[in-house]
Amino acid sequence: MREFDVVVLGTGATGLLAALTAHEAGARVGLFEKNDLVGGTTAMSGGVAWLPNNPQAAAAGIQDSPEEALRYLESLSHGMTDSTLLETLVKTGPEMIDWIEKHTAMRFWPCKIPDYHPEHPGGKPEGGRSLEPSLFSFLELGEWADRVATGQYSDPETGDVYLSTGESPRAGGSGFILPEVMAERRTKRINGRGRALAGHLLKACLDRGIEPVTGSRARELVMDNGRVTGVIFEKQGEKFAVRASKGVVIATGGFEFDKDLVKAFLRGPMHHPASLPSNTGDGLRMAMRAGAMLGNMREAWWVPVLAVPGETRHGVQRTSLVLRERSLPGAILVNQDGVRFCNEAANYNALGGAFHQFDPVKFGFKNLPCWLVFDQAYLRKYGFWEVPPGGELPEWVARDPSLAGLAGKIGIDADNFKQTVARWNANVSQGRDPDFQRGDSAYDGWNGDNALYPDRTSTLGPVIEGPFYAVQLHSSTLGTKGGPQTDARGAVLDVFGKAIPGLYAAGNAMAGVTGMVYGGAGGTLGPAMTFGYLAGRAAATAPTVA
Repeated sequence: MREFDVVVLGTGATGLLAALTAHEAGARVGLFEKNDLVGGTTAMSGGVAWLPNNPQAAAAGIQDSPEEALRYLESLSHGMTDSTLLETLVKTGPEMIDWIEKHTAMRFWPCKIPDYHPEHPGGKPEGGRSLEPSLFSFLELGEWADRVATGQYSDPETGDVYLSTGESPRAGGSGFILPEVMAERRTKRINGRGRALAGHLLKACLDRGIEPVTGSRARELVMDNGRVTGVIFEKQGEKFAVRASKGVVIATGGFEFDKDLVKAFLRGPMHHPASLPSNTGDGLRMAMRAGAMLGNMREAWWVPVLAVPGETRHGVQRTSLVLRERSLPGAILVNQDGVRFCNEAANYNALGGAFHQFDPVKFGFKNLPCWLVFDQAYLRKYGFWEVPPGGELPEWVARDPSLAGLAGKIGIDADNFKQTVARWNANVSQGRDPDFQRGDSAYDGWNGDNALYPDRTSTLGPVIEGPFYAVQLHSSTLGTKGGPQTDARGAVLDVFGKAIPGLYAAGNAMAGVTGMVYGGAGGTLGPAMTFGYLAGRAAATAPTVA
């Protein structure tokens, strides 16, 4: 039987960082991954970490404080958070970033992306709490260069992501880089976003001799007199056991691809998850069996997505996050009744509440199905999804010369739809959205027309020129955020509130520290990395089992 001091389950940023901090604390570390590819959902993501009061923002002259950050998070919490864990996040996040920059080649820079609720107490309309990682050449990974997961930002041929977050329109960039710079990035396989974050951390692990064992699914925790002492894995149909003399860190992601767990716990509809299909709640089931108390189980990192017909990624239907498309002028969302129901430019997590609104009369979810509607002027100026301005839309995009005709094709109430569009256009002409306050928040226009920001026209525009187009959006998630409750060290708590010896959890595999809150861009990765950092260190310094 192989033996380590600390066994880490999962190779997203959470698991990689837990492995690094455990090793730095003197532990022999075993790192295991269910997939054949490493990087987890992190590698698919934008790679941004939301961390208040970070030193990089301070160096850039952006003012922040722990008090402001806590005031902001608590103003959004609705009583769903633990104040001790929030304080730990705010206090430890900057420490964690400093540790990474000291012990790896990765560096971080603040993005100007506003907090997702910037007008709330302690919010930052000017941004600074979201940090992006430095670029990373995958040539440094050697034989591991092609063993990192890909995502929606990846080149379909190479899997590489050549654009950094700061260069993208979402973060205030142009979305374009010089041809000679692109040529160098292709040659050197220089990656940005989540692939860069995963690449940097993986390289740091490899440099320390921590090589992930892939294709190994954790099936069961080994318990000895109430203490976790190891893990039973399954690989290619064969089971094997690994001993952990100090502790096991669960960093296996969420449970969004397990239909039974989704049905049992999530608060509303969720289809077409925008993560890896290996996120089936393995860590959750093991923690439950060990007697863990659960928390935040109804919540997820909600997001509307487009399910791309006829395309797959990682063996499931391809999904695409819909953010800029619904924030640009000339686009609105309508429900099955043909009426608007939300601020289309609101942050994606907040839209989860709109999608879960229940109609007690019809006894169904009022705003599903949902349709994104735009016109020819929008298409000519902005394009849509992966289609450039003025380009040809895929056949699966519904279209018609008239609003009534489009309503018939997508099955919504035509009269309501025409009235909705007329009211929208009238309000736009007055420069405001009195129905849902679109454009009032500093965040709304950020993902719209950058040339018009911060004016409301960056997101307010009429739907007036036929033909008109519509695509269905789905209530989805970047990952669930419920799981075993932990203390401030990342130690898993049992149903009586006592730590289960030898068991730790972090990231989407733990009860989400921020509850239902998504603080800003990177609101998933910031807390995940912070508690991965803490859990790895805590496991490494735990007493050794004889």
